[in-house]
Amino acid sequence: QVQLVESGGAVVQAGDSLRLSCEASGNFTSIHVMGWYRKLPGEQRELVASIASGGTIEFENYADSVLGRFTISEDNAKNMVFLEMNTLKPEDTAAYICNAKGKYRGSDYEKRNFDSWGQGTQVTVLS
Repeated sequence: QVQLVESGGAVVQAGDSLRLSCEASGNFTSIHVMGWYRKLPGEQRELVASIASGGTIEFENYADSVLGRFTISEDNAKNMVFLEMNTLKPEDTAAYICNAKGKYRGSDYEKRNFDSWGQGTQVTVLS
């Protein structure tokens, strides 16, 4: 059982900055990758940024639309991932959803994979 809780969403003006946070909790043994996706109602969820937990910057990935404006980072000790969003645009408006992939120890004591999603935090950018 792995839970992800996002926070930091708000209504802001174009050009403003915002910092999103996601905290993982539960009985997992390790997290390999954390990422941020965004979704509008009726549209497909799209990857915004991802990072390999405990890895190098070479494992960071960004959507072309946010490259140079958004920065993903993590705090392994706190099991958290962040998204620093700068120079926000109205087209950035969406529900931002946290994702984590890793391993947990099941009831049979064997390590198993997990792929968990948060409920999302709403970001609205006014023009």
